[in-house]
Amino acid sequence: MALLEVLHFPDDRLRNVAKPVETIDEKIRELAANMLETMYAENGIGLAATQVNIAKRIVVIDLSEAKDEAMVLINPEILELHGIESMKEGCLSVPDYFDIVERAESIKYRYQNLDGDIIESETDGLLAVCIQHEIDHLNGKLFIDYLSPLKRQRLKKKIEKLEKQQTVL
Repeated sequence: MALLEVLHFPDDRLRNVAKPVETIDEKIRELAANMLETMYAENGIGLAATQVNIAKRIVVIDLSEAKDEAMVLINPEILELHGIESMKEGCLSVPDYFDIVERAESIKYRYQNLDGDIIESETDGLLAVCIQHEIDHLNGKLFIDYLSPLKRQRLKKKIEKLEKQQTVL
Protein backbone atom coordinates (compact mmCIF):
# COMPACT_ATOMS: atom_id res chain seq x y z
CA MET A 1 0.00 0.00 0.00
CA ALA A 2 1.03 3.60 -0.52
CA LEU A 3 0.16 7.00 0.81
CA LEU A 4 -1.38 9.34 -1.74
CA GLU A 5 -0.97 13.12 -1.92
CA VAL A 6 -4.08 14.96 -0.72
CA LEU A 7 -4.84 18.08 -2.77
CA HIS A 8 -5.46 21.28 -0.82
CA PHE A 9 -7.77 24.20 -1.54
CA PRO A 10 -7.47 26.35 -3.68
CA ASP A 11 -6.06 23.67 -6.05
CA ASP A 12 -8.29 23.71 -9.17
CA ARG A 13 -8.04 19.93 -9.52
CA LEU A 14 -10.43 19.66 -6.54
CA ARG A 15 -13.12 20.94 -8.94
CA ASN A 16 -12.75 17.94 -11.28
CA VAL A 17 -15.85 15.79 -11.60
CA ALA A 18 -15.24 12.07 -11.13
CA LYS A 19 -16.23 9.50 -13.73
CA PRO A 20 -18.04 6.26 -12.87
CA VAL A 21 -15.99 3.15 -12.19
CA GLU A 22 -16.76 0.72 -15.01
CA THR A 23 -15.01 -2.38 -13.67
CA ILE A 24 -14.14 -3.22 -10.09
CA ASP A 25 -10.81 -4.98 -10.47
CA GLU A 26 -7.57 -5.36 -8.53
CA LYS A 27 -6.48 -1.80 -9.48
CA ILE A 28 -9.66 -0.39 -7.92
CA ARG A 29 -9.22 -2.53 -4.79
CA GLU A 30 -5.62 -1.34 -4.47
CA LEU A 31 -6.69 2.28 -4.95
CA ALA A 32 -9.33 1.89 -2.22
CA ALA A 33 -6.72 0.39 0.14
CA ASN A 34 -4.32 3.27 -0.59
CA MET A 35 -7.11 5.80 -0.03
CA LEU A 36 -7.93 4.22 3.35
CA GLU A 37 -4.26 4.25 4.36
CA THR A 38 -4.01 7.90 3.33
CA MET A 39 -7.22 8.84 5.17
CA TYR A 40 -6.00 7.15 8.38
CA ALA A 41 -2.55 8.80 8.09
CA GLU A 42 -4.25 12.20 7.76
CA ASN A 43 -6.60 11.48 10.71
CA GLY A 44 -9.66 11.83 8.49
CA ILE A 45 -13.01 10.06 8.54
CA GLY A 46 -13.69 10.26 4.80
CA LEU A 47 -11.81 10.68 1.53
CA ALA A 48 -12.95 10.93 -2.07
CA ALA A 49 -10.75 9.86 -4.98
CA THR A 50 -10.86 13.39 -6.43
CA GLN A 51 -9.06 14.62 -3.31
CA VAL A 52 -6.05 12.52 -4.33
CA ASN A 53 -6.33 13.66 -7.97
CA ILE A 54 -8.03 10.51 -9.25
CA ALA A 55 -11.20 11.23 -11.23
CA LYS A 56 -13.07 8.05 -10.26
CA ARG A 57 -16.28 7.78 -8.24
CA ILE A 58 -14.78 6.13 -5.14
CA VAL A 59 -15.22 7.16 -1.53
CA VAL A 60 -13.76 5.66 1.64
CA ILE A 61 -15.21 6.32 5.10
CA ASP A 62 -14.47 5.10 8.62
CA LEU A 63 -16.21 6.75 11.57
CA SER A 64 -15.02 4.24 14.17
CA GLU A 65 -12.67 5.22 17.00
CA ALA A 66 -10.59 2.06 16.41
CA LYS A 67 -10.39 2.71 12.65
CA ASP A 68 -11.64 -0.79 11.92
CA GLU A 69 -15.02 -0.19 10.24
CA ALA A 70 -13.94 0.95 6.80
CA MET A 71 -16.57 1.52 4.13
CA VAL A 72 -15.70 1.66 0.43
CA LEU A 73 -18.41 3.21 -1.72
CA ILE A 74 -18.00 2.85 -5.47
CA ASN A 75 -20.25 4.93 -7.73
CA PRO A 76 -22.21 6.26 -4.73
CA GLU A 77 -25.37 8.24 -5.30
CA ILE A 78 -27.95 9.82 -3.05
CA LEU A 79 -31.49 8.69 -3.81
CA GLU A 80 -33.43 10.68 -1.17
CA LEU A 81 -32.75 13.53 1.26
CA HIS A 82 -34.82 14.12 4.41
CA GLY A 83 -34.78 16.90 7.00
CA ILE A 84 -32.10 19.48 7.66
CA GLU A 85 -29.34 19.57 10.22
CA SER A 86 -26.37 21.82 10.86
CA MET A 87 -23.03 20.30 11.75
CA LYS A 88 -19.48 21.54 12.06
CA GLU A 89 -17.45 20.14 9.17
CA GLY A 90 -13.81 19.99 8.27
CA CYS A 91 -11.98 18.56 5.28
CA LEU A 92 -8.58 17.03 4.57
CA SER A 93 -8.39 19.31 1.51
CA VAL A 94 -9.00 22.40 3.65
CA PRO A 95 -6.68 21.73 6.61
CA ASP A 96 -7.26 23.36 9.98
CA TYR A 97 -10.56 24.98 8.99
CA PHE A 98 -13.97 24.06 10.34
CA ASP A 99 -17.37 25.67 9.86
CA ILE A 100 -21.07 24.96 10.25
CA VAL A 101 -22.73 23.49 7.14
CA GLU A 102 -26.40 22.72 6.62
CA ARG A 103 -27.14 19.32 5.03
CA ALA A 104 -29.88 16.70 4.94
CA GLU A 105 -30.41 15.01 8.29
CA SER A 106 -30.99 11.57 6.77
CA ILE A 107 -30.40 10.06 3.35
CA LYS A 108 -31.18 7.03 1.26
CA TYR A 109 -28.19 6.10 -0.88
CA ARG A 110 -26.87 3.44 -3.25
CA TYR A 111 -23.35 2.27 -4.06
CA GLN A 112 -21.34 -0.73 -5.15
CA ASN A 113 -19.00 -2.54 -2.77
CA LEU A 114 -15.62 -4.00 -3.72
CA ASP A 115 -17.33 -7.22 -4.84
CA GLY A 116 -19.51 -5.26 -7.27
CA ASP A 117 -22.70 -5.83 -5.26
CA ILE A 118 -25.20 -2.97 -5.40
CA ILE A 119 -26.14 -1.86 -1.89
CA GLU A 120 -29.03 0.45 -0.99
CA SER A 121 -29.18 1.82 2.51
CA GLU A 122 -30.51 4.61 4.70
CA THR A 123 -28.60 6.50 7.37
CA ASP A 124 -28.59 9.68 9.41
CA GLY A 125 -26.30 11.71 11.65
CA LEU A 126 -22.58 11.87 11.03
CA LEU A 127 -22.54 9.09 8.43
CA ALA A 128 -25.22 10.86 6.37
CA VAL A 129 -23.24 14.12 6.54
CA CYS A 130 -20.00 12.35 5.63
CA ILE A 131 -21.53 10.61 2.60
CA GLN A 132 -23.02 13.90 1.36
CA HIS A 133 -19.65 15.65 1.89
CA GLU A 134 -17.69 12.99 -0.01
CA ILE A 135 -20.17 12.75 -2.89
CA ASP A 136 -19.90 16.53 -3.20
CA HIS A 137 -16.15 16.03 -3.73
CA LEU A 138 -16.87 13.58 -6.54
CA ASN A 139 -18.98 16.32 -8.13
CA GLY A 140 -16.26 18.98 -7.79
CA LYS A 141 -17.83 20.70 -4.80
CA LEU A 142 -16.19 21.54 -1.46
CA PHE A 143 -17.86 22.08 1.91
CA ILE A 144 -16.67 25.67 1.86
CA ASP A 145 -18.93 26.25 -1.18
CA TYR A 146 -21.79 26.23 1.33
CA LEU A 147 -20.25 29.22 3.13
CA SER A 148 -20.74 32.87 2.28
CA PRO A 149 -18.54 34.31 -0.49
CA LEU A 150 -16.89 36.57 2.12
CA LYS A 151 -15.88 33.60 4.32
CA ARG A 152 -14.54 31.71 1.30
CA GLN A 153 -12.50 34.72 0.16
CA ARG A 154 -11.03 35.23 3.65
CA LEU A 155 -10.11 31.55 3.82
CA LYS A 156 -8.44 31.66 0.39
CA LYS A 157 -6.39 34.73 1.37
CA LYS A 158 -5.38 33.12 4.67
CA ILE A 159 -4.21 29.95 2.86
CA GLU A 160 -2.33 31.93 0.20
CA LYS A 161 -0.61 33.96 2.93
CA LEU A 162 0.44 30.76 4.75
CA GLU A 163 1.76 29.24 1.51
CA LYS A 164 3.75 32.39 0.80
CA GLN A 165 5.28 32.23 4.30
CA GLN A 166 6.19 28.56 3.85
CA THR A 167 7.83 29.30 0.48
CA VAL A 168 10.05 31.91 2.15
CA LEU A 169 11.19 29.43 4.82
